[in-house]
Amino acid sequence: MNEKRFRKNDQGFVCANCGLKVEPLGYTSRNHCPRCLCSLHVDVNPGDRAAECGGIMRPIRVETDPRRGYVIVHKCEKCGHISRNRAAHEAAVQPDDIELLISLTRGG
Repeated sequence: MNEKRFRKNDQGFVCANCGLKVEPLGYTSRNHCPRCLCSLHVDVNPGDRAAECGGIMRPIRVETDPRRGYVIVHKCEKCGHISRNRAAHEAAVQPDDIELLISLTRGG
């Protein structure tokens, strides 16, 4: 039996890095702060909240993908886990900081 690997979990949260109150996107799971682009290591698969680590995931670079747009590469400060997450720079609610995204495509 195939289990879905993506679980929609579109809830607001307060950023553990900068303290911004982050609103839900309304159409998919928001997993990072639009101001500092940090996330928390809480998922094994997107939206499942099954990871026990809980460390801050810092953006280390941004890749561009012709189909997905900007993709943020995060690295966990606590355990070193690396994940990729699609940016929400065109979101109607709290879009990601486009200047920060662009600067990370050039290596910060």
